[in-house]
Amino acid sequence: MDKQYWVVGAMWGGSDDALKDFIVRQYWYCWDINEAAESDSNVGNSIATQRERFSQIRSGDRIAVKRMLGRGSADMEVRALGVVRDVDFEEWRVYVNWLTDAQFARKVPLHGCTASIHGPFDSNDAWVQNVFCI
Repeated sequence: MDKQYWVVGAMWGGSDDALKDFIVRQYWYCWDINEAAESDSNVGNSIATQRERFSQIRSGDRIAVKRMLGRGSADMEVRALGVVRDVDFEEWRVYVNWLTDAQFARKVPLHGCTASIHGPFDSNDAWVQNVFCI
């Protein structure tokens, strides 16, 4: 299977930055395993929709951690890049070999990535190449 490309967030509640913990602990996750899938009524960004996206992540996929640059901004900041090592579907956790450190930053167009997880994206897309190039 071809590798897939994912863009994910690291801000809890929009203000609590978890990126450094993710890099140190070599993982990414988004949800409390006890959080109800129905708790978010925003259909496109609902927890249920994002969990469906999560269920498609596989070892070898590429992952980029992003940060929004403020309400109304057309851009986002890519803060970390990595390769998925393993996926724990019970804990909603992705184990990652991070390729960048906590000081990495790259500004790219938002491309609609406003939720906690977006993808999979096609590797031939110029935007994906801009996000994921090392």
